[in-house]
Amino acid sequence: MTQVLERREADAARGPMPNLLVTAPISATLLRLTTPNLISMLVTALVAICETMYVGLLGTIELAAIALVFPMVMLMQMLSSGAMGGGVSSAISRALGAGDEKRAATLALHALSIGAIAGISFTLLFNVFGGSIFYALGGRGAVLDTAIVYARVALSAAVLIWAVNTLASIVRGTGNMIVPSSALLGASLLQIAVGGALGLGIGPVPRYGIAGVAMGLVVGFSCAAIFLLWFLMSGRARITLRFSGVPFRREFFFDILKVGVVAALSPMQSVLTVLIVTRLVSSHGTEALAGYGIGARLEFLLVPIAFAFGVSCVPMVGMAIGARDVVRARKVAWTGALFSGVALGVIGTAVALLPDLWASLFTTDARVRGTADVYLHLAGPAFGPFGAGLCLYFASQGAGKVLQPVLATTLRLAFIIFGGWWLTAINAPLWALFALVGASLALYGISTILGVYLTDWTPTSMKPARMSARD
Repeated sequence: MTQVLERREADAARGPMPNLLVTAPISATLLRLTTPNLISMLVTALVAICETMYVGLLGTIELAAIALVFPMVMLMQMLSSGAMGGGVSSAISRALGAGDEKRAATLALHALSIGAIAGISFTLLFNVFGGSIFYALGGRGAVLDTAIVYARVALSAAVLIWAVNTLASIVRGTGNMIVPSSALLGASLLQIAVGGALGLGIGPVPRYGIAGVAMGLVVGFSCAAIFLLWFLMSGRARITLRFSGVPFRREFFFDILKVGVVAALSPMQSVLTVLIVTRLVSSHGTEALAGYGIGARLEFLLVPIAFAFGVSCVPMVGMAIGARDVVRARKVAWTGALFSGVALGVIGTAVALLPDLWASLFTTDARVRGTADVYLHLAGPAFGPFGAGLCLYFASQGAGKVLQPVLATTLRLAFIIFGGWWLTAINAPLWALFALVGASLALYGISTILGVYLTDWTPTSMKPARMSARD
């Protein structure tokens, strides 16, 4: 503790350090921030790939079961990290951009309390209503029973998912991407090792099946939460998390929630979209559902890549807005969208042309692979605009102007609902439903780009006061 105090006294004697996030070249800075995020996100994607491979070895019923549960796990990730996490990073970065470190530290405690309440609420929700949710999605018989077994372990850790992603978002809001990325990287590696060992039974470790695979998530996130909490309380971060002497005030909750709550509507609608499609696909049989689960999982795995660029945009945009440099904030957003769109576009093109390279990783069942191949062939071309739109969703959080990207998600959901209803009414084949999904991804990306382009990011405090009629 003495060394920490001495270091802070030395820093104070040197005077305030220049904020490179508001002065350094945009492309180079964005790529520098994105690199650690991208590495940890790719390993996170590897977790999902390995988990699917584990489950594929257990059988087709297990694959179908995890297709029901996976959207719920991703909902936790997107809400806690992408939506509310973006609100946390946005509020903290705007405070730091304005030079108010005390406010940023106070916001951190408020953010953690929001994450704790949300995590406990979702843990209770899934423990009480999990079976009913999976039944409504089309789970029946052995598939439903297996989904419940997996969910009781994995989704009981919802509070851990919220804690880790909230703490990581606090650190990201300061412009530090290495520490949260390292924590998530470690959690991912633990999840792969523990989940594989307990799921399949390696050496002296008993085979616990799908419940063992889920235990990997619990162990990994527990360790990451402990590490990030220690880092923020140790004085090594730009702000220090304190649990005493900090009063809770409505304005600090509002600063986070005004972005986080609105932003949360986007992942909720995204998951609802996937759940609707999952329900429609389930009517075509277990093999179709398993194949769609393999194909749709790639779509979810692309989200972390766009996330890596997007969360790097949040502190850069937020600090620029806090420093009242709106022009730079928008340049950051468009640069990030370009990088993200190109990255996902390349992957989408590859899987559209060679879809079996992906599907063959998880199953040898010809019908399951055929379904996954059709999905990727039709949805892959839309991954590019989808990636650009998703990055702009995060950048808009940094500016505190997230409504337009959320409305784009609403438009996609409506497109799926009405399109799915029409295809069901005419008894259309499965490939037509997959074509609808691909079109909805492109629609989301294009409408988000247009929405951000037309939205004024100028803070209210920078706008001239309106003159009265008498003036």
